[in-house]
Amino acid sequence: MIKWLGMLLGWFLIDLIWWKVADRRVRAWRRARVWRIALAVFILLEAAYVANLFIGSIFEHVPDVRPIYWPVTAYIWHLFLLPASILSYLITKGIGLLKRKPNPPETPPTESRPTRRQVLASMGVALPPLITAAIAVPGTLGLGQFRVREVTLKLRGLPVDLDGLSIAHVTDLHIGRFLPEGTPQRIAEATNALQADLVVFTGDLLDGSCEHQQPGMDFLKLLDPRGGLVMIEGNHDVMHGAFWFEKEYKNAGWPLLLDESKVFKLRGRVTPVQMLGITWGELRIGSEIGEHGKSGKLMHRHPTDEAMAASIQRVAAQRIDGAFPILLAHHPHALDPAAEAGLPLVLSGHTHGGQIMLTKNIGAGPLRFKYWAGEYEKGGTKLFVNNGVGNWFPLRVNAPSEIVKLVLRRA
Repeated sequence: MIKWLGMLLGWFLIDLIWWKVADRRVRAWRRARVWRIALAVFILLEAAYVANLFIGSIFEHVPDVRPIYWPVTAYIWHLFLLPASILSYLITKGIGLLKRKPNPPETPPTESRPTRRQVLASMGVALPPLITAAIAVPGTLGLGQFRVREVTLKLRGLPVDLDGLSIAHVTDLHIGRFLPEGTPQRIAEATNALQADLVVFTGDLLDGSCEHQQPGMDFLKLLDPRGGLVMIEGNHDVMHGAFWFEKEYKNAGWPLLLDESKVFKLRGRVTPVQMLGITWGELRIGSEIGEHGKSGKLMHRHPTDEAMAASIQRVAAQRIDGAFPILLAHHPHALDPAAEAGLPLVLSGHTHGGQIMLTKNIGAGPLRFKYWAGEYEKGGTKLFVNNGVGNWFPLRVNAPSEIVKLVLRRA
């Protein structure tokens, strides 16, 4: 919590500093008063949203901000355009210092012909807010949109009678500030229309901005489980404390697997399917992992490679002879320990397909993850990473939201 509040405070202060620098540059422009007002409105709106998050975090309530375009621009501005603008400014200043040449006196600007330096300064100030506003339009329109696709997974060692088994794979719904009203209902309808043998949800049902469990449960009630429904937790589900999510869903009777397994016997198939679901991390008291205040007294899931490997070992020990095991792990890096444990199939989410991708292999995905979208294989273990159907960040590039129908086939 302290890191989060510190980041928000930093954003707020940088907004004000950027405003001061930018305002100084636009004073010499034509129609300077109009530009200064526009600049002030933009920055004050972005800073106000940050202040809203800051105050809401302290009092454990973040007011629902509308229109949605406002928080969309705030996230894009602070996570992308503002850092890029500052970096560009520092590079420009650095180049100027390296040259160390006195600048020739400028001719006073006229009404019709600004100086070259003023043109460049204008672009440096005007472009970041304009780009932010432009990018936010498709980002806002894209919220709640998703594709439905079918993927065939060829697996070595798949029992003959399970050839053609279908699984509706849904993940990363992120019920919260960036999921438009009515979207969970449309996602449930699309999932049910797949008529898959099994339905699995691999984490992040809720977003960290969601303060109540009921919206998640309402979504699950809409799903047709057909042959069986099972779910695991993701990092956003447990942001308010592990027990906040886990106890509520367990007590309500939902099939949430916490280093546990569940066996399904499907009509017309002899071989049972055993779902193995792992937790997000090791249970730790908040004060031990850097949390403070009320959060420091709560139990949190602390993700580490060691904790993930230990969880996989625990569920692998629960394997039933004769059943086909499928590991559900929110983080796709579970492939490595799953391969060591000899598990044939892993289903994951978490990465959002890389979220911002220039090409299939260039973008945020490979910068942050070893496995980020689609199929991977290690040894005899196959991994499928679903792009997810929701968002915690309101912009996707070449990483579309999706619901996937997986069809298992013998290799």
